Amino acid sequence: MSDFKTAAKKIGIHLVLVIATILLLSFLFLKVFLPSYTNHGQTVTVPDLEGYEYHQLESFLSARDLQFEVTPDSGYNAELKPFTVLKQNPSAGNKVKQGRKIYVTLNAKNAPLIKMPNLVNSLLKNAQETLGNVGLVRGEIIYVPDVGINVVLEQKYRGRNIPEGFEIPKGSQIDLVVGDGLGNQILDVPNLIGMDEVDAEFLILGSGLRMGRINYVETDTVPKGTIVRQLPPAGAEVKTGEPIDLWISEINKN
Repeated sequence: MSDFKTAAKKIGIHLVLVIATILLLSFLFLKVFLPSYTNHGQTVTVPDLEGYEYHQLESFLSARDLQFEVTPDSGYNAELKPFTVLKQNPSAGNKVKQGRKIYVTLNAKNAPLIKMPNLVNSLLKNAQETLGNVGLVRGEIIYVPDVGINVVLEQKYRGRNIPEGFEIPKGSQIDLVVGDGLGNQILDVPNLIGMDEVDAEFLILGSGLRMGRINYVETDTVPKGTIVRQLPPAGAEVKTGEPIDLWISEINKN
Protein backbone atom coordinates (compact mmCIF):
# COMPACT_ATOMS: atom_id res chain seq x y z
CA MET A 1 0.00 0.00 0.00
CA SER A 2 2.92 2.29 0.83
CA ASP A 3 4.39 1.66 -2.65
CA PHE A 4 1.09 2.77 -4.26
CA LYS A 5 1.03 5.99 -2.22
CA THR A 6 4.63 6.68 -3.10
CA ALA A 7 3.96 6.18 -6.81
CA ALA A 8 0.83 8.35 -6.69
CA LYS A 9 2.74 11.06 -4.89
CA LYS A 10 5.48 11.04 -7.56
CA ILE A 11 2.89 11.20 -10.34
CA GLY A 12 1.18 14.13 -8.59
CA ILE A 13 4.46 15.97 -8.23
CA HIS A 14 5.25 15.41 -11.93
CA LEU A 15 1.80 16.68 -12.96
CA VAL A 16 2.24 19.80 -10.87
CA LEU A 17 5.66 20.38 -12.41
CA VAL A 18 4.29 19.87 -15.96
CA ILE A 19 1.37 22.23 -15.33
CA ALA A 20 3.68 24.82 -13.79
CA THR A 21 6.05 24.52 -16.75
CA ILE A 22 3.17 24.96 -19.24
CA LEU A 23 1.90 28.01 -17.35
CA LEU A 24 5.37 29.53 -17.24
CA LEU A 25 5.97 28.94 -20.94
CA SER A 26 2.55 30.35 -21.80
CA PHE A 27 3.26 33.43 -19.71
CA LEU A 28 6.64 33.94 -21.39
CA PHE A 29 5.12 33.42 -24.85
CA LEU A 30 2.23 35.84 -24.36
CA LYS A 31 3.99 38.50 -22.34
CA VAL A 32 7.53 38.42 -23.68
CA PHE A 33 8.01 36.64 -27.01
CA LEU A 34 4.76 37.57 -28.78
CA PRO A 35 4.86 41.30 -27.93
CA SER A 36 8.49 41.54 -29.06
CA TYR A 37 7.74 39.62 -32.26
CA THR A 38 4.74 41.76 -33.21
CA ASN A 39 6.18 45.08 -31.94
CA HIS A 40 3.34 45.25 -29.45
CA GLY A 41 2.76 48.76 -28.16
CA GLN A 42 4.89 50.34 -30.93
CA THR A 43 2.16 52.14 -32.89
CA VAL A 44 2.04 55.22 -35.10
CA THR A 45 -0.83 57.66 -35.56
CA VAL A 46 -1.77 57.88 -39.24
CA PRO A 47 -1.31 61.49 -40.45
CA ASP A 48 -3.81 63.32 -42.66
CA LEU A 49 -2.41 63.02 -46.21
CA GLU A 50 -5.28 64.64 -48.12
CA GLY A 51 -3.96 67.63 -50.05
CA TYR A 52 -0.36 66.38 -50.12
CA GLU A 53 1.29 66.06 -53.51
CA TYR A 54 2.73 62.74 -54.67
CA HIS A 55 6.39 63.86 -54.50
CA GLN A 56 5.96 64.84 -50.84
CA LEU A 57 4.68 61.49 -49.61
CA GLU A 58 7.82 59.35 -49.42
CA SER A 59 9.89 61.66 -47.22
CA PHE A 60 6.89 62.66 -45.11
CA LEU A 61 5.86 59.07 -44.34
CA SER A 62 9.38 57.68 -44.01
CA ALA A 63 10.02 60.12 -41.19
CA ARG A 64 7.02 58.59 -39.41
CA ASP A 65 8.01 54.92 -40.04
CA LEU A 66 5.20 54.48 -42.57
CA GLN A 67 5.01 53.51 -46.25
CA PHE A 68 2.49 54.25 -48.99
CA GLU A 69 1.05 52.70 -52.13
CA VAL A 70 -1.02 54.38 -54.86
CA THR A 71 -4.32 52.65 -55.60
CA PRO A 72 -5.29 51.97 -59.24
CA ASP A 73 -8.40 54.10 -58.75
CA SER A 74 -8.31 57.85 -59.25
CA GLY A 75 -10.65 60.76 -58.77
CA TYR A 76 -10.82 64.32 -60.04
CA ASN A 77 -11.10 67.65 -58.29
CA ALA A 78 -10.64 70.71 -60.49
CA GLU A 79 -9.56 72.80 -57.49
CA LEU A 80 -6.57 70.58 -56.67
CA LYS A 81 -3.29 70.03 -58.50
CA PRO A 82 -2.80 66.78 -60.46
CA PHE A 83 -1.44 63.87 -58.38
CA THR A 84 -2.67 65.35 -55.11
CA VAL A 85 -3.97 62.91 -52.49
CA LEU A 86 -7.77 62.76 -52.52
CA LYS A 87 -8.35 59.79 -50.19
CA GLN A 88 -6.36 57.51 -47.92
CA ASN A 89 -6.80 54.18 -46.15
CA PRO A 90 -6.44 53.86 -43.16
CA SER A 91 -7.90 57.29 -42.46
CA ALA A 92 -6.12 59.96 -40.47
CA GLY A 93 -6.02 59.45 -36.71
CA ASN A 94 -5.98 55.63 -36.75
CA LYS A 95 -3.29 53.80 -34.75
CA VAL A 96 -1.20 51.40 -36.85
CA LYS A 97 2.03 49.44 -36.49
CA GLN A 98 5.33 50.92 -37.59
CA GLY A 99 6.05 50.21 -41.24
CA ARG A 100 2.34 49.98 -42.11
CA LYS A 101 1.45 50.79 -45.72
CA ILE A 102 -1.01 53.65 -46.33
CA TYR A 103 -3.06 53.36 -49.54
CA VAL A 104 -3.68 56.68 -51.29
CA THR A 105 -5.95 57.76 -54.18
CA LEU A 106 -4.53 60.56 -56.34
CA ASN A 107 -6.17 63.37 -58.29
CA ALA A 108 -6.15 62.65 -62.03
CA LYS A 109 -4.16 64.91 -64.35
CA ASN A 110 -7.01 65.36 -66.84
CA ALA A 111 -10.70 65.61 -66.11
CA PRO A 112 -12.65 62.56 -67.33
CA LEU A 113 -15.36 63.20 -69.90
CA ILE A 114 -18.96 62.71 -68.85
CA LYS A 115 -22.18 62.93 -70.82
CA MET A 116 -24.37 65.98 -70.34
CA PRO A 117 -27.74 65.11 -68.78
CA ASN A 118 -30.98 66.65 -69.99
CA LEU A 119 -32.00 69.48 -67.65
CA VAL A 120 -34.47 71.25 -69.94
CA ASN A 121 -37.99 71.42 -68.47
CA SER A 122 -36.66 70.39 -65.05
CA LEU A 123 -37.16 72.52 -61.95
CA LEU A 124 -34.05 74.50 -61.00
CA LYS A 125 -33.66 72.62 -57.70
CA ASN A 126 -33.76 69.22 -59.45
CA ALA A 127 -31.37 70.43 -62.15
CA GLN A 128 -28.84 71.54 -59.52
CA GLU A 129 -29.02 68.15 -57.79
CA THR A 130 -28.54 66.36 -61.11
CA LEU A 131 -25.47 68.45 -61.93
CA GLY A 132 -23.93 67.68 -58.56
CA ASN A 133 -24.63 63.96 -58.86
CA VAL A 134 -22.86 63.65 -62.23
CA GLY A 135 -19.86 65.79 -61.25
CA LEU A 136 -20.76 69.10 -62.91
CA VAL A 137 -20.97 72.56 -61.35
CA ARG A 138 -23.88 74.94 -61.62
CA GLY A 139 -22.70 78.19 -63.15
CA GLU A 140 -24.70 81.34 -63.81
CA ILE A 141 -28.49 81.33 -63.53
CA ILE A 142 -30.03 83.53 -66.25
CA TYR A 143 -33.67 84.44 -65.67
CA VAL A 144 -35.83 85.19 -68.70
CA PRO A 145 -39.55 85.93 -69.00
CA ASP A 146 -41.44 82.66 -69.13
CA VAL A 147 -44.59 81.25 -67.56
CA GLY A 148 -42.62 78.39 -65.99
CA ILE A 149 -41.19 79.77 -62.75
CA ASN A 150 -37.74 78.28 -61.99
CA VAL A 151 -38.07 75.89 -64.92
CA VAL A 152 -34.87 75.28 -66.91
CA LEU A 153 -35.30 76.44 -70.52
CA GLU A 154 -31.73 76.07 -71.78
CA GLN A 155 -28.46 74.50 -70.63
CA LYS A 156 -25.23 76.20 -71.72
CA TYR A 157 -21.55 75.34 -71.62
CA ARG A 158 -19.11 78.15 -72.42
CA GLY A 159 -21.96 80.25 -73.76
CA ARG A 160 -23.40 77.63 -76.10
CA ASN A 161 -26.45 75.41 -75.80
CA ILE A 162 -25.42 71.80 -75.36
CA PRO A 163 -27.68 68.81 -76.00
CA GLU A 164 -28.17 65.76 -73.84
CA GLY A 165 -25.35 63.24 -74.28
CA PHE A 166 -22.73 65.83 -75.30
CA GLU A 167 -19.39 64.94 -73.66
CA ILE A 168 -17.79 67.59 -71.46
CA PRO A 169 -15.02 67.48 -68.82
CA LYS A 170 -16.07 66.57 -65.32
CA GLY A 171 -16.20 69.63 -63.07
CA SER A 172 -17.31 71.96 -65.89
CA GLN A 173 -19.66 74.84 -65.14
CA ILE A 174 -23.11 74.71 -66.71
CA ASP A 175 -25.10 77.93 -67.03
CA LEU A 176 -28.87 77.60 -66.82
CA VAL A 177 -31.49 79.76 -68.53
CA VAL A 178 -34.49 79.71 -66.21
CA GLY A 179 -38.06 81.03 -66.43
CA ASP A 180 -39.03 83.84 -64.06
CA GLY A 181 -42.74 83.00 -63.96
CA LEU A 182 -43.77 86.26 -65.61
CA GLY A 183 -44.36 84.90 -69.07
CA ASN A 184 -48.12 85.40 -69.15
CA GLN A 185 -47.87 88.93 -70.55
CA ILE A 186 -48.96 89.25 -74.20
CA LEU A 187 -46.61 91.10 -76.53
CA ASP A 188 -46.63 92.07 -80.20
CA VAL A 189 -43.70 90.65 -82.16
CA PRO A 190 -41.56 93.51 -83.53
CA ASN A 191 -40.72 93.79 -87.23
CA LEU A 192 -37.15 92.58 -87.69
CA ILE A 193 -37.04 92.33 -91.50
CA GLY A 194 -34.21 94.41 -92.97
CA MET A 195 -32.27 94.68 -89.69
CA ASP A 196 -28.82 93.25 -89.18
CA GLU A 197 -28.35 90.36 -86.76
CA VAL A 198 -26.94 92.42 -83.87
CA ASP A 199 -29.73 95.03 -83.92
CA ALA A 200 -32.37 92.32 -84.27
CA GLU A 201 -31.06 90.43 -81.24
CA PHE A 202 -30.96 93.64 -79.21
CA LEU A 203 -34.60 94.41 -80.09
CA ILE A 204 -35.76 90.86 -79.40
CA LEU A 205 -34.21 90.76 -75.94
CA GLY A 206 -35.35 94.28 -75.16
CA SER A 207 -38.92 93.30 -76.03
CA GLY A 208 -38.97 90.52 -73.45
CA LEU A 209 -38.56 87.78 -76.05
CA ARG A 210 -35.80 85.24 -76.71
CA MET A 211 -33.54 84.42 -79.62
CA GLY A 212 -34.69 81.23 -81.32
CA ARG A 213 -33.08 79.26 -84.15
CA ILE A 214 -30.76 81.07 -86.55
CA ASN A 215 -30.99 80.00 -90.19
CA TYR A 216 -28.91 81.26 -93.11
CA VAL A 217 -30.27 81.89 -96.62
CA GLU A 218 -28.16 82.46 -99.75
CA THR A 219 -29.22 85.51 -101.75
CA ASP A 220 -27.84 87.93 -104.34
CA THR A 221 -30.25 90.79 -103.63
CA VAL A 222 -29.93 91.39 -99.88
CA PRO A 223 -26.75 92.47 -98.08
CA LYS A 224 -25.04 89.83 -96.03
CA GLY A 225 -26.19 89.60 -92.39
CA THR A 226 -29.66 91.06 -93.03
CA ILE A 227 -32.82 89.55 -91.58
CA VAL A 228 -34.97 88.32 -94.47
CA ARG A 229 -37.56 86.31 -92.55
CA GLN A 230 -38.81 85.84 -88.99
CA LEU A 231 -41.12 83.47 -87.18
CA PRO A 232 -43.51 84.37 -85.58
CA PRO A 233 -44.11 87.21 -88.05
CA ALA A 234 -44.21 90.89 -87.11
CA GLY A 235 -47.39 91.86 -85.30
CA ALA A 236 -48.18 88.37 -84.00
CA GLU A 237 -49.24 88.19 -80.37
CA VAL A 238 -46.97 86.03 -78.20
CA LYS A 239 -46.18 85.59 -74.51
CA THR A 240 -43.07 87.07 -72.95
CA GLY A 241 -40.10 84.78 -73.22
CA GLU A 242 -41.22 83.23 -76.52
CA PRO A 243 -38.36 82.47 -78.97
CA ILE A 244 -38.13 84.27 -82.33
CA ASP A 245 -36.58 82.29 -85.20
CA LEU A 246 -34.58 84.30 -87.74
CA TRP A 247 -33.45 83.76 -91.32
CA ILE A 248 -30.31 85.74 -92.19
CA SER A 249 -28.90 86.42 -95.65
CA GLU A 250 -25.50 85.28 -96.78
CA ILE A 251 -23.69 85.73 -100.08
CA ASN A 252 -24.60 83.28 -102.84
CA LYS A 253 -21.38 81.37 -103.61
CA ASN A 254 -22.48 80.31 -107.12
